[in-house]
Amino acid sequence: MPDTSLAHVLSPEGWQLLNSLPPYLESESLKLNTDLRKAGHSPELVAAVLTQAKLRMKARAKFGPFAEHMVFTAPGLEQATRLNVAALHARRYQEAGLEKVADLGCGIGADSLALATLDRQVTAVELDEITAAAATINLMPWPEATVVQGRAEEFDLTGFDGVWLDPARRTTSTSGTTRIFDPEAFSPPLSFVESLADSGLPVGVKMGPGIPHEALPANCEAQWVSVDGDVTEATLWFNTLRRENVRRAALVIGSGGAAELTSPVDYDAGAQDVELGPAEGYLYEPDGAVIRAGLVADVARTLDGHLLDPHIAYICAPELRETPFARAYRILEVRPYNVKALRSWVKENHIGVLDIKKRGMSVTPEELRKALLTGTGKGGAKGQNKATLVLTRIGEDRVALVVEPVPES
Repeated sequence: MPDTSLAHVLSPEGWQLLNSLPPYLESESLKLNTDLRKAGHSPELVAAVLTQAKLRMKARAKFGPFAEHMVFTAPGLEQATRLNVAALHARRYQEAGLEKVADLGCGIGADSLALATLDRQVTAVELDEITAAAATINLMPWPEATVVQGRAEEFDLTGFDGVWLDPARRTTSTSGTTRIFDPEAFSPPLSFVESLADSGLPVGVKMGPGIPHEALPANCEAQWVSVDGDVTEATLWFNTLRRENVRRAALVIGSGGAAELTSPVDYDAGAQDVELGPAEGYLYEPDGAVIRAGLVADVARTLDGHLLDPHIAYICAPELRETPFARAYRILEVRPYNVKALRSWVKENHIGVLDIKKRGMSVTPEELRKALLTGTGKGGAKGQNKATLVLTRIGEDRVALVVEPVPES
């Protein structure tokens, strides 16, 4: 059965009601629902408007104040590009001098919005009728933006300077959405993207950050992007949108701005040419985009550091150096991984708050934390101190590093 909730929202009564509501609060939603129905609004309209208000509140994390004037579907918001990242996408087209851009699989229109803001003539193509309606509303302030409902693979690209794609990577059912991992099962598939690039068109495509290196086309630049520590996407750039001498890149966006690390060569899992060494000095946890891009060894070299294990993304260095590409911890102690001994250590040090990180070990941090903290204080009371443990392997040895986070500047 088609989703009709957005149709209720876009009715004159629904639109006026939605824009008259205060900012959504979950704790007030039940009372507001009751009050609106008592005021004479239908249950279907009230449910649709409150759902949309909730989505707008959630969308602030991606769209900031723009969210207050947009409409959303739950799956569309989930896959939508964050506005600050979409702006970086759009800038590529602007810098390449591409005026007329087709956004194939536009979703709710985030990337089209960014392109239109930079005065690109953008045509947004979306197969799903409800999502296309949301994109139409969201792009109304930009007269140079047009929404077309249809299949990306069937859209006529005659006259277009460039193409942007954000393939659907989830299937939706009554129980929610399920992530798809096979690039050929995306809609449209990666092979369709490659065919556009092979025709000479400048093409950019947003992929999931977990795309394996062996699936990357040979003629693209692959850029992994993280925002506030969350790896959001891997973007593939073809032809004039691809930068010269960049094959892999990690773009790290945080409160201090953006920083990027690049490499001109293909990823080779066996070519992490950096030394191995002991756990000493400072431990660095590389950003997820750095790990996905296969640039851990590059970061280690900038820190004059070494890896603990050739297969695990932890770096150690004798001195503290500031880097946007890794989180730093001062190593206080190196202990063998032994649950009984660690429980005694927690009790002896009166630890009540324990942060546990791990790589290369089949340990569930939540379960281990519970096991280490249960009944550790006198009379079962928890201690007042805080501590951070990093669980990892060094060769065949399993170790627990007691570390102290270095405050970020």
